[in-house]
Amino acid sequence: MTLFDPSMSGEWRFDPAHTRVGFSARHAMVTTVRGTFKEVSGVIRVDAEEVSRSSVEVVIQAASVDTYNAQRDEHLRSVDFFDVETYPEIRFVSSTVDEVEEDNFMVVGDLTIKSTTKQVAIPIALLGIQRDPMGNLRAGFEATRRLNRKEFGLHWNMPLDKGGVLVSEKVSLEFEISAIRTEDAGQAS
Repeated sequence: MTLFDPSMSGEWRFDPAHTRVGFSARHAMVTTVRGTFKEVSGVIRVDAEEVSRSSVEVVIQAASVDTYNAQRDEHLRSVDFFDVETYPEIRFVSSTVDEVEEDNFMVVGDLTIKSTTKQVAIPIALLGIQRDPMGNLRAGFEATRRLNRKEFGLHWNMPLDKGGVLVSEKVSLEFEISAIRTEDAGQAS
């Protein structure tokens, strides 16, 4: 039975305290480095009767990148990577939302990193909908999408002595989203 029904329609805002947008990339061809963006906002406008009329918008503050290494984080903020002084935001705006199977959606839209905008498709799973102790109607979503960072102008790299490069071109984006329906925000049950 689907978790999604007409009563779910409305505007849902990301709960930043319970939402994570992260990434992982290979480092020196032998290990994986993981990071997260600490400042993420987003809104999901749901039309549960006609899912194709739904939309998603996500805004990430690029300077909030955190890989648990201050030197690496500063390098990621520099012109070699995100150039946060010139391009403070990473933005995704959907163009289509389709339910591809029960509680699983394909969200297609424009992802903008630095000055490059490309259309990407992100498969998203609805994990559940629950009323929390504060009376908020809350929905949980997860998604993973692998991208080539060079397609978004993130070209910096260094060759390794025995072949390969320091930072992989392929990066996995990870989304763990908790969203609260705005009509319910702050209401007690």
